Amino acid sequence: MVEEGALLWEPTPEIIRSAKITRFQEWLGRPGEYHDIWQWSVDSPAEFWTAIWDYFAVAGERGDGPVVTGEMPDARWFEGSTINYAENALRGDPARLSVIFRDEAGNRRTYTVGELRAEVGRVRAGLVRLGVTRGDRVAAYVPNIPEALIAFLATASLGAIWSSCSPDFGAPSVIDRFTQIEPKVLFAVDGYRYGGKSFDRRNVVQDIAATLPSLAATVRIPYQNGIDGAVSWEELRGEEAEPEFDRVPFGHPLWILYSSGTTGLPKPIVHGHGGIVLEHLKALSFHQDLGSDDVFFWYTTTGWMMWNFLIGGLLVGSTVVLYDGSAAHPATDALWNVTAEEGVTYFGTGAPYIVASMKAGVKPHGLDRLRGLGSTGSPLPPEGFAYVYSHVKPDVQLGSFSGGTDVCTGFVGAVPLLPVRAGVIPCRCLGARVESYDPEGRSVLGEVGELVLTQPMPSMPVMFWNDPDGSRYHDSYFADYPGVWRHGDWIKIQPDGGCVIYGRSDSTLNRGGVRMGTSEFYRVVERFEEVADSLVIDTGQLGQEGRLLLYVALAEGSSLEETLVTRLRTTLRAELSPRHVPDEIIEVPGIPRTLSGKKLEVPVRKILLGVPVEKAANRDAMANPEVLDHFLPIP
Repeated sequence: MVEEGALLWEPTPEIIRSAKITRFQEWLGRPGEYHDIWQWSVDSPAEFWTAIWDYFAVAGERGDGPVVTGEMPDARWFEGSTINYAENALRGDPARLSVIFRDEAGNRRTYTVGELRAEVGRVRAGLVRLGVTRGDRVAAYVPNIPEALIAFLATASLGAIWSSCSPDFGAPSVIDRFTQIEPKVLFAVDGYRYGGKSFDRRNVVQDIAATLPSLAATVRIPYQNGIDGAVSWEELRGEEAEPEFDRVPFGHPLWILYSSGTTGLPKPIVHGHGGIVLEHLKALSFHQDLGSDDVFFWYTTTGWMMWNFLIGGLLVGSTVVLYDGSAAHPATDALWNVTAEEGVTYFGTGAPYIVASMKAGVKPHGLDRLRGLGSTGSPLPPEGFAYVYSHVKPDVQLGSFSGGTDVCTGFVGAVPLLPVRAGVIPCRCLGARVESYDPEGRSVLGEVGELVLTQPMPSMPVMFWNDPDGSRYHDSYFADYPGVWRHGDWIKIQPDGGCVIYGRSDSTLNRGGVRMGTSEFYRVVERFEEVADSLVIDTGQLGQEGRLLLYVALAEGSSLEETLVTRLRTTLRAELSPRHVPDEIIEVPGIPRTLSGKKLEVPVRKILLGVPVEKAANRDAMANPEVLDHFLPIP
């Protein structure tokens, strides 16, 4: 058992001196502790975000309009300015290594800045020939390969709007997303490889294209067999052309991301060029401490916002590593091996991969250059923190981050000026006025409450697509506290600024009036070697106590014997409370997760309470839809 808050790492004076945030403070003339610059960033947002623009010499026309006008949800930033994401991403020495591509089959490709610019110029010219202009949508059904990045940058350079899904999405899930945005061009692969197996996607692509009457063309990126009637990638990029960049208004749509879509139609979340450029410059430089000497790798697919965050490494001049394939093929250490072989300096992944490595006893080697490790997607338990320092690398800075697709960044995270403590996220991020609200809507410290933002950020959505009056956007974040963003997570902000995330506030365990986030429960249960994964559901409803059900997926060779059940109950009673002993412990073959690895707590709860599966969850938005059949309504 690792005590929450145990000190695991402290920055040396040299790390603090050389940190990019320290240089920024020197440039500002604002030396001091991290809390001091954070407080300034939220007290003086216009000065802070102007300083980000100026410090990074953002390519664009600043204009003479106000930095921010209006209040949430109608705040507008840098009106009168123009900018283009792709122009800022493709700056720098043409000879500098920009992209490394790896896949699980052992293939490797690289691109310099000059080579990447040339490819973007070619594909941009091809899109123009297909009739793509500013404001058109370009959709992609592609894995995390260089062609995806090139197609995105070419799209952005035109002021067109990008949207992507990973090819492990089923046709209905993709159709739910792309029919909402009516794309003019669809980039697609005819297949993909995962876990050592090949998957044919030709019929899926044809099904998707058939539902999109707005399409002028489908562009086939080569994988194996071809797609009937499609323009080939080679044909599209067949003409040499210098890249050009159409500068657009600060809030002009850059890309459309989607909520998970596990229930109902996914929300099409639109982010703007300017907000993403400023936010990613800030986050990647000052919180991840990335620059031109770094190799940046985050394991992700094109269907998760972390792909958009990863390619943001180009904005700060880092070399980005794109990886296509399974994290655990041929073995659990696959990503650690890529990190070692490519000399990665900052590696990021989902918290489940770190926990899986811990359970498998993985001891990575060759991580000489690794100095930063990122974790996101779900709360990392204190034991996961401790594993990193005992088995991965004792001098690495582990940064657990929490934010979301909604803003394409983290609200709370790490910074090289602050120590790392088990289970604790070190700080609220610069420019993010994060607070914890109690049930009466009062800001509290040292207590678990609703995570809210009481001040706008530039990377908040500029809108939801097809939401002309803004009602869907308003109802998603501002219905509970007018003018305040409610994110839907439980958070405790400690007096020193450290934060602990306790899971989604809409999947709370409320037993006898004692509320608890699910992450505390998982921390106890998943410490058992016999338990590979778990899901806890409280079926209680307003004014009515329900049953507390614990579902466990067991490690290979384990069985749910009475001795294990007794040990689980005894430990939960001792470490949580008697109220949190499950009424029933049920073995299932797997825990339902989204394609980005998040547990489906709310949809499963709906199923247990009698909502039909097809209404409670979208199987095509899941990584393992077959396991849903093992979750049955409570009689």
